[in-house]
Amino acid sequence: MNAEGLVNAEGLVEVVLPGKVEPEGLQLRHGVVPTPGPGQVVIRMEATGVSFAEQQMRRGRYYDQPPFPFVPGYDLVGTVLAAGEGVEPGLLGSRVAALVKVGGWASHVLVDAADVVPVPAGIGAAEAETLVVNGITAWQMLHRKARVRAGQTIVVLGANGGVGSVLVQLARAAGAKVIGTASARHHDTLREQGVIPVDYRTENVAARIRELAPHGVDAVFDHVGGTGIVDSWSLLAPGGTLVSYGSASTRDDQGSKQWPVFKLLGRVWLWNTLPNGRRAYFFNLWAGRALAKDRFRARLRADLTEVFAAFQRGDVTAQIAAQLPLTRVADALRLAESGTVAGKVVLNP
Repeated sequence: MNAEGLVNAEGLVEVVLPGKVEPEGLQLRHGVVPTPGPGQVVIRMEATGVSFAEQQMRRGRYYDQPPFPFVPGYDLVGTVLAAGEGVEPGLLGSRVAALVKVGGWASHVLVDAADVVPVPAGIGAAEAETLVVNGITAWQMLHRKARVRAGQTIVVLGANGGVGSVLVQLARAAGAKVIGTASARHHDTLREQGVIPVDYRTENVAARIRELAPHGVDAVFDHVGGTGIVDSWSLLAPGGTLVSYGSASTRDDQGSKQWPVFKLLGRVWLWNTLPNGRRAYFFNLWAGRALAKDRFRARLRADLTEVFAAFQRGDVTAQIAAQLPLTRVADALRLAESGTVAGKVVLNP
């Protein structure tokens, strides 16, 4: 059977987010597998995942989410099932990863061939999935924004989370000293990775970090946002860098979904005008895509390739919190939102 015959023999299953709903309100929709146009491929999904973005999206809190209803799913890993005109023939049948922002929670996903990144042989689909959005985010913040070097000291808030768990491993591999916040049940794992843990539930985080690094730290990676971002800025040594990459503290707030981001951007702008040698960034993974798509794609491909290489060297482990079928997406989302797991909740077909 040729590729087109295979496509037609299979049916599309996708998860639809119809509006602001509890996880049980997600809907399964069946349809026809899309046919790739010129320059496109159809990926048969093998693994996708639950990111913090989807937790915000179901509350209508992700700052640039599309209008309801839509199919969530920030990234995926799978096999190229069909290719359109002009696509490199060698892609057919190969395992690839793709960053899509929405649309990944589906059995088959249509993407531009230029947006897929080959997954090296020997890396499983679920393993690779834990490293796509989390790995690219961690790599770019660490090496492109903060430019962390051996011997420096950094702070990672949420060191057991999806991005945080990759970030601490990449930082340790780069020779940095890492202080990481997490609840007590994750501390043994962090210590095994060479991280100094701080309990954000029971300790005064800023005061404890000042004890550990009285002269300040070289970088802070903060996904929490809100008023706590001021503490993160205050922890920096001269020449230090704050990288803000989310507003988890406002996940359950009401009102404008853009306002928490605008406030963060305002603080970042103000801090960067101060003459103290410290820098602040609000990291947006999609920055530059609209203006320079080819450059964006090349950078993304290079960085994810670096992350896969780090995994193959053993510098980074794939932290799979759980694997559930796409039909149990409500359970997967509940689990990811529970705050009880380390690593990523992965969905399989």
